[in-house]
Amino acid sequence: MPRSVNHVASRAKRKEILKLTRGYYGARKNVWTVAKNTWEKGLTYAFRDRRNKKRNFRALWIQRINAAARLEGFSYSRLMGALHSAGVEINRKVLADLAVNHPEAFKAIVEKVK
Repeated sequence: MPRSVNHVASRAKRKEILKLTRGYYGARKNVWTVAKNTWEKGLTYAFRDRRNKKRNFRALWIQRINAAARLEGFSYSRLMGALHSAGVEINRKVLADLAVNHPEAFKAIVEKVK
């Protein structure tokens, strides 16, 4: 009895992954084993970088807050300490947005905690 192999499903799976690797360079886009390995590695990078993105944005917010705080005569750590002592519940994302787009609002917050 001949061996039963589901060519339809395996071909569909290969076709799907080759479709996902469109735009890659060289053999990465059209050679099955290379394309599959590249695609799988890309998934691990995506998983890792979803977490790294959060770190990078937090670092960016801190830099922006620090730059705006120094214009007001505070360092970042002193400003955050003063906000905490004054009981001002505002997160770094909003604070950085205020520092960049609404400097007068940021200045008002700094005046409140002085």
